[in-house]
Amino acid sequence: MSKPLKQIHLAAHFPGVNNTTVWSDPRAGSHIEFSSFAHFARTAERATFDFLFLAEGLRLREQGGKIYDLDVVGRPDTFTVLAALAAVTEHLGLTGTINSTFNEPYEVARQFATLDHLSGGRSAWNVVTSWDAFTGENFRRGGFLPQDERYTRAEEFLATAGELFDSWRGDEIVADPGTGVFLNDAKAGSFVHTGHHFDIQGQFDVPRSPQGRPVVFQAGDSEEGREFAASSADAIFSRYATLKEGQDFYADVKRRLAAYGRTPDQLKILPAATFVLGDTDAEAEELARDVRRRQVSGATAIKHLEFVWNRDLSGYDPDGPLPDVDPDVRDRHIAEGRAQVRMYRDPLATAREWRERAAANGWSIRDLVINTGNRQSFVGSPATVARTLNDLVQADAADGFILVPHLTPGGLDAFADQVVPLLRERGVFRTAYEGPTLRHHLGLAHPDDVRDARAAS
Repeated sequence: MSKPLKQIHLAAHFPGVNNTTVWSDPRAGSHIEFSSFAHFARTAERATFDFLFLAEGLRLREQGGKIYDLDVVGRPDTFTVLAALAAVTEHLGLTGTINSTFNEPYEVARQFATLDHLSGGRSAWNVVTSWDAFTGENFRRGGFLPQDERYTRAEEFLATAGELFDSWRGDEIVADPGTGVFLNDAKAGSFVHTGHHFDIQGQFDVPRSPQGRPVVFQAGDSEEGREFAASSADAIFSRYATLKEGQDFYADVKRRLAAYGRTPDQLKILPAATFVLGDTDAEAEELARDVRRRQVSGATAIKHLEFVWNRDLSGYDPDGPLPDVDPDVRDRHIAEGRAQVRMYRDPLATAREWRERAAANGWSIRDLVINTGNRQSFVGSPATVARTLNDLVQADAADGFILVPHLTPGGLDAFADQVVPLLRERGVFRTAYEGPTLRHHLGLAHPDDVRDARAAS
């Protein structure tokens, strides 16, 4: 008996927080003007994507004390952008990254509950932590939080926000003009929370929202991050867009759900994926090579190498060989605040590996960076990309993908027009939205239904 076809989940990430974006392309638009966000969101909704995703940076990135153009720098406030997008879309989910280290549960819960009301039940929260004092210098706490405590704070932050969302049952508003009664429960919204990180009490002032609480996303790949996702998240971002690595991650995270009384369908696994389309596979490969070279300028290549070497390498030729000098393994890092720094846990081993690969392939510094960090996930004709993407989902390497185009705001257009129709022909992607909320799009139950089912079991 054949396995039923899985339905693919697709989302769109508005790029701009790393060098995926080719901001120097003549077709590239603003990353702050609302017209760019609106175009991107409307394209995603036209293609019946589940949601749009905004990442967030809380400090302009720098290296050696200088702001650099490695990334598109700056990003408008997440809630403001998503609230504005709620007014120009009808179905598309609106997902924002909000930090649990430098915010407070009451404020964040109030903002997400409000967004859920404004959008008719389409809000989602990507819960992230911040571990570095570099970012913390912008805030009162100044990065005091030890790295090993960031998930404990995030867990309590999310649990506290959940208590605030649940402080309204949803039936308290009577609004009877005949009797003059507006609320049937004067204690609606009451809460008390006492814990290690938060000690708050009062009344939450936003009534129960359409989704009960926003959909919760999590992006950590560490052991703590995977466990946090299994216990508390509705979806997890994955960085594994290949078959074997994707299957291993998928099986591991889904396996953890049972310990929390959850089933595999209650957590969606969605890797981020870049793409380049061409009329033929050969044309797409040529275009992809050009995109990678535009994503990695000589200056960008040097900055990336400094992530590992932890030295000022500005005197090196990006089109020349890798440095003979070994990385500096001191605790203080030249690229503070960069998530990539944590990827290279053994800089000396990484440097040896990179030198060997560069020597074997005749690569310069720039060639190495292009070939180790910026290869697109899907490259080919629309038919090839549709087939490859579907094969990965059906093989349980993912439940779908969050697409990250290299152009803003029009980089998603070709995928929507050329690949989505082919997925629909295969019967693996919707032709229309089937419900009003993001939970409907993702196939997730309403929190009240989950609670009632657990109580009945």
